[in-house]
Amino acid sequence: FFFFFSIKKIIKMVGVRVLGITGPKKAAKAAPSTGKSARYYPADDVSRPKHSRAKKHNAPKIRATFTPGTVCILLAGRFRGKRVVCLKALDSGLLLVTGPYKINGVPLRRVNQAYAIGTSTKIDVSKVDVSKIDDSYFARVATESADGEEGFFANDAAKPAVVSDQRKADQKKVDAAILKAVDAAPLMKNYLGSKFSLKKHDRPHKLVF
Repeated sequence: FFFFFSIKKIIKMVGVRVLGITGPKKAAKAAPSTGKSARYYPADDVSRPKHSRAKKHNAPKIRATFTPGTVCILLAGRFRGKRVVCLKALDSGLLLVTGPYKINGVPLRRVNQAYAIGTSTKIDVSKVDVSKIDDSYFARVATESADGEEGFFANDAAKPAVVSDQRKADQKKVDAAILKAVDAAPLMKNYLGSKFSLKKHDRPHKLVF
């Protein structure tokens, strides 16, 4: 008797779940069942875009060490370990750098500041005009293959990248202005041509760049 009394008391306190609705008052107001489930469960997870209150996403903040003319050390990519000259920061938050190409083979390219170290060495690049070079300058041009599906699935060797004449002309123009500043500083040409590396007894946390 005590067991059944306890169950009735618990049901009265908690309420009875009817059609997924808790409480007797809400169950009374619920519409009569039509024989179909009132809930819809999609078979796959539907991805929804995340709500953003920002109307415009600003570019990442550039570290104070990256200023025009700063010599940087690349940490990743095909040119890792090489020293380059920072020309400016683009709207996307990437850094526009160059070797110059004539000294160490690094062309005009964009670099993520997370994969670069800014040193205390600087070069005067006030006479270098890079106002026309922005993110759209590095946009890839879509090329359609004339071979079709047979050429796509063929095991041919990778085709080398073709550099446009405009890129070559801009590279020569930028390098010519930077080389004048490099020649004015003693041993700067050798410094940019050398590769950065750590030796056996080097302490990275104690290095001063």
